[in-house]
Amino acid sequence: MNIRGIDVSRYQGTVDWERVKAAGCQFAMLRAGYGTDTVDEQFRRNASECNRIGLPIGAYWFCYADSPADAQLEADSCLRTVAPYRLDYPVCYDIEQASVDYAARQGITVTPALAEQFVKRFCERIEEKGYFAMFYTNKNFLDQYLNENLAKRYAFWYARYNGTFDGTDCGMWQYSDAGQVPGISGNVDLDISFVDYPSVIRKAGLNHLDGTPPYPDPSPDYITYVVQPGDTLSSIASRYGTTVSAITSINGISNPDRIYAGTTIRIPESGRTPQYYTVKSGDTLSAIASRYGTTVNALAALNGIANPDRIYAGQRLRLS
Repeated sequence: MNIRGIDVSRYQGTVDWERVKAAGCQFAMLRAGYGTDTVDEQFRRNASECNRIGLPIGAYWFCYADSPADAQLEADSCLRTVAPYRLDYPVCYDIEQASVDYAARQGITVTPALAEQFVKRFCERIEEKGYFAMFYTNKNFLDQYLNENLAKRYAFWYARYNGTFDGTDCGMWQYSDAGQVPGISGNVDLDISFVDYPSVIRKAGLNHLDGTPPYPDPSPDYITYVVQPGDTLSSIASRYGTTVSAITSINGISNPDRIYAGTTIRIPESGRTPQYYTVKSGDTLSAIASRYGTTVNALAALNGIANPDRIYAGQRLRLS
């Protein structure tokens, strides 16, 4: 079975999904985001459009973890991001050399054993919340860091740009990063799925396709904060009316004296119930901001919106 698809991120810009589907694309894997809380700028539009025209999708999240606990936080971020959308394909963890390089900049050496823990923790969390888990990597990373048994436990999306498939045990093969597809400007990754994942997922009752509520608590009781030069956990805790213990617990930080400028951490909220709003047809961000006594910039920052002119019916916005 060869089901032909593509995978995209913000780097493909604004995709004309109707043209993509008309050109014969049978599925798409969409980058939902990366790290502990960064949503891909194009994900919500891509997912909404694909759902609208009936093009089956899955989602992937790029690994920037430096501990297994961090990998679980990434899984939770991914789950919250994909919850409003229909996914007929797996939820995937993308781990490769850039993941190792990022951890090294945080002072963490990723060993094969640690890389395997990242994948397991992410995929375990995805499965725990009722979704079909997958991981992605390329041949070099697979050979150097990951136990081949992972591909027997979890679905495996394999990247190797070669005209001939090499027989690696995988469910999906990314065979080119230089594809040309109508509706997309520039190059796009091309994929073949050897498995009918929509049928497998429906039969297993996963991805909440039966109408059960998705990720049960898409509204976490925390805010995110980017660590600044000179910050300490105690100064951050004092500023936000919480404790060092609470911050280390929610972020899986083992050493409170080791935090790094540029790292995004979660700050527990106390005594405040976040407000949310589901975008309706005809809404604008400025109208929503005016209605709820806030600003466009505040809503954009709170929801990771890069272009305030692009919001979509069905999108769930945090107001406060």
